[in-house]
Amino acid sequence: MNQIVECVPNFSEGRDLNIINEISEAIRRVASVKLLSVEPDKDYNRCVVTFVGDPEGVKEAAFLATKVAAELIDMRSHKGEHPRLGATDVVPFVPVSGVTMDDCVKLASDYGSRVAEELEIPVYLYEEAARTPERSNLANIRKGEYEGLSQKLLDPAWRPDYGPAVFNVKSGATITGARVFLIAYNVNLTTNNKDMAHEIALRIRESGRTVKDASGKSTKIPGTLKSVKAMGVHLERFDIAQVSINLTNFNVTPPHVAFEEVKKEAQKLGLNVTGSEVVGLIPKAALIAAGKYYLNDNSGNLTDEAIIFRAIAALGLSQLERFDPKKKIIEYMI
Repeated sequence: MNQIVECVPNFSEGRDLNIINEISEAIRRVASVKLLSVEPDKDYNRCVVTFVGDPEGVKEAAFLATKVAAELIDMRSHKGEHPRLGATDVVPFVPVSGVTMDDCVKLASDYGSRVAEELEIPVYLYEEAARTPERSNLANIRKGEYEGLSQKLLDPAWRPDYGPAVFNVKSGATITGARVFLIAYNVNLTTNNKDMAHEIALRIRESGRTVKDASGKSTKIPGTLKSVKAMGVHLERFDIAQVSINLTNFNVTPPHVAFEEVKKEAQKLGLNVTGSEVVGLIPKAALIAAGKYYLNDNSGNLTDEAIIFRAIAALGLSQLERFDPKKKIIEYMI
């Protein structure tokens, strides 16, 4: 396969395995696509799916999966810890090999146009595909979530990029775009207090927080880490709080740097970090960098496997569920 695109759609269903399996099967039926991982989360009530293939195959698989989600997921009854705008919440296209970012922007545009036309779902473009600066940030588009979407669509500033500004009560809206490889990375805390986790998120995420002084003037206080988005969540099944992080450019802020920063801020609040998890897949380079960091660059003649093992142990990646490098590292899966 000379041209490889990765697609990582997020669906608003993490509990009904029958629905998740139907979505997965729609992707598997596309011959030129390989399904790499399907990761549902009951607390987030969300499923992250990863697949790769040639550009046309990936675009077709993304549409077919979205069609199934539109048929089987009803947003009117959806509740979960993770922000979401629709049944198929976000569909990013990521260049891997033999394709450019511009190619992926076109894939997102073609996909979005078809979803709006055939499924009557409003579609927004984000990241590299965004047509206005305020839409490049996923959080801006998701603001208000599904519950606020009907009102959002009344605002001319938030007219969809594809489809009319008509509220699809069952499916909500879908966000699609093109971006670099993103690592969904969550750090576990010795508390079940979501607010404390979110306080740490505010301290580390690039956007930081906005505060007002006595006169009501707003001031932006940036966080400590670049290319990082974060929020606090509570995982009911483990009764712990997490700092839920998106590393939007792991070359700027890799997982081990985020892990150590969360640890530092947690200690200031009298908390400890117990481990972490990767949702979806992770590039091999990110774990090699972490392994070398925790080996103090004394990797010597160690194999990549040994360095990765050190990273898994130091980051506590198997605390909640076993981290299998053969199933979690993208280079091993393609």
